[in-house]
This record gives sequence, structure tokens and C-alpha cells, in this order.
Amino acid sequence: MTPRALFPTGFLLVSLTAAGVAGEAREAFAKAEWKPVFQGVERAEISADAPRLIRGHVLRVNLKTPGVSIVTTPDNGEKPGETDSWTTSTFLKNEKCQAAVNAAPYWAVFNDEGKPQDVKGLQVRDGKIVSAAEGERPALVILKDGKAAVQSPPFAVETIVEAVGGFETILADGANVAGDKVLHPRTGAGVSKDGTVLFLVVVDGRQKTWSGGCTTVELADWLQAVGAWSGINLDGGGTTAMALAGADGAPVILNRPIHRGKPGLERPGGSHLGVRAKPLE
Repeated sequence: MTPRALFPTGFLLVSLTAAGVAGEAREAFAKAEWKPVFQGVERAEISADAPRLIRGHVLRVNLKTPGVSIVTTPDNGEKPGETDSWTTSTFLKNEKCQAAVNAAPYWAVFNDEGKPQDVKGLQVRDGKIVSAAEGERPALVILKDGKAAVQSPPFAVETIVEAVGGFETILADGANVAGDKVLHPRTGAGVSKDGTVLFLVVVDGRQKTWSGGCTTVELADWLQAVGAWSGINLDGGGTTAMALAGADGAPVILNRPIHRGKPGLERPGGSHLGVRAKPLE
């Protein structure tokens, strides 16, 4: 099934049009207009003109809400690699999620789904290690007490239910610790100070007249602006994607992915993070 593309219609854009204002994008994130989409899950759509054209999407997930759970890409059994390549929309559909983003880095890049993937860094599914920790790569973890955290190795895997790895920690104890100043499409995750709220952010990039992408320094700043205390830079570039389940359950792509330089084309990836939640009453 081909996912339906959803570009900025039907939702309020937070758009601050004073081009050249240094904090414009941060202010757009800080003033995000949240719209409930499922029980415990809210969505905001972000638009700014400075420091460049920016379009992004944020999900705010209350992990304490009954019925809310987090799930990651499963292993592929006895096949080569650790997981199979899926687009974010396929992951959402296969795992019966209500929301999903791409997650950990992986190799190799394919144009087709169903290819074996080597996930980089820790990935845990339902308490089972799918991909082992690698070097100093941090991970976004969901703990047995239901809270989320951004952790660095060594990991106490026995306390973890779900986990996806990332490139680097970019927000630690409320401080921006990012250092990458190269512009790319980005996917990031943030956690509130008490570990009960998860923020998922995608920022489109490599599309000059649509969205120019961001640095990890900016991504950390924007995660902080929406309420995160800790944050992680997940896989980005052509893999950046966010999807929601539509009214009929079919996946709806919220952002504009850029696989193979083609706006709107999703890239099959080896790692995803999904949110399961109940419909709004």
C-alpha cells in the first residue's frame, strides 16, 4: 500500500515570518500548537523562515497514558543481518502502530524493502537484544518502569524493554552538548526531566525551497524548546521520516523524505521506533 503524503494542510502551522531573526526557529518550536491525535499523543507542525526555511514535525508522547507503548523494529530471525529494511510507513503498518519515526543508524542503504540490515548500536525489542551496543554510541531506552531515558554505554540491558541507538547525545541534563554544524535532514528524540514524556522530532532538509535542514546544535536547541531535558540525534539524511496512522489505519507520511534526492520518496531503513496508542474518545 502506498502511504498518503500529508503536507501542510489541515493543521495549524506555527510560522514566524520575521526573516533574519536569530531565534525564529527556536521560537516556533517553543510556541508549538499541540493537537491531540491519539490518547497520550499530540502533534505539532513547525514552520520558520530563519535561519533558513525550516519545516518540521514533533510528536509529544505521554508515556503514563493507559494504552501507550513503544515498540522497535524486530529482528529478522535466521536471515543475514539483524533486521530487514522497511520504510517508516511499512513499519507502522506491520507493527500496528499509530505513530512512527526512523531510528538507529544502519548499513547498507537499499532502494527496496526486505533487504538484510546491520543496525549500528544498541537495539532492544521486548527485552531481547536485536543489535548489541557499539563503541560509545548512546541509545534512547524505554525502561521496565515505563520511563524513557537517553543513556550511554555500558547499558544495564536487564532494565531495558525497548531501545534504539543514535549517533550522539545532543542534550544532557538540560544542556546543549551537540557539536555537528553540518546541515542535514534530522530525526531526534528527547525526554522530559522526569522521564515520562517522549518527544520525537523530524526536520526536513536538502530541499532549498521547502526546508534546508538543521545542525545537531539546532536540533538540540529545538528539542529543549519543546520541553526535553535530554536528547539524542538519531539517523537522519535520506532516512528521516515520520508517519501517523490515518482514520482508516493506513500510514500517512507527515514530512517530505528525500531518498535518492527525490522529494517525497521514503528510504527503507533497518531501525524504527513506533508508538501504539488508543484512538481519541
